[in-house]
Amino acid sequence: MSQIETNPLLSAFHEQRDALMRFLLRRVGDVSLAEDLAQETWLRAANSHSTVAIKNPRAYLFRIAANLAMDHFRHTGLRIEVAAPDHTKELVSDGTPSPETVALYRSEFARLHTIVEGLSPRCREVFTLARFQGLDNSEIAERLGISKNTVISHIFNALKIIEREMNWEKRNEKKT
Repeated sequence: MSQIETNPLLSAFHEQRDALMRFLLRRVGDVSLAEDLAQETWLRAANSHSTVAIKNPRAYLFRIAANLAMDHFRHTGLRIEVAAPDHTKELVSDGTPSPETVALYRSEFARLHTIVEGLSPRCREVFTLARFQGLDNSEIAERLGISKNTVISHIFNALKIIEREMNWEKRNEKKT
């Protein structure tokens, strides 16, 4: 008998692998990262030497996966990266941007501001404290009386919404 056949946790992993991948993909938004986290979930399940019988192996696996995804976001710090567009080369000789570039950046900032204003009040407050006032997750949690996990969740949700909305508008601009 193989280890998979004798270990209910590993057996549950094989049965739930596709559902676990979908779950992780929704959480992290990246196939490669979801695969890495699923593999880590497998390793944690395979190396689990718990003396307590696990009543619901499926739930236990999904809890491992959720914790791994949350740990990933804690360690990466949820940084926003903005790629500089090609038109940034349109700087005049003294290094100042052209009037067209300034207008474009102001327009992009206005779009971002509108999206942030459309976030739920708590999500907007957490995001503003983190990104515009520079508070770290612990400071925000203490100030608002919420857990650090809730802070991370709000920031993650805000970033997902901002990315989705900014990309949606860019796709529509290309069509016109």
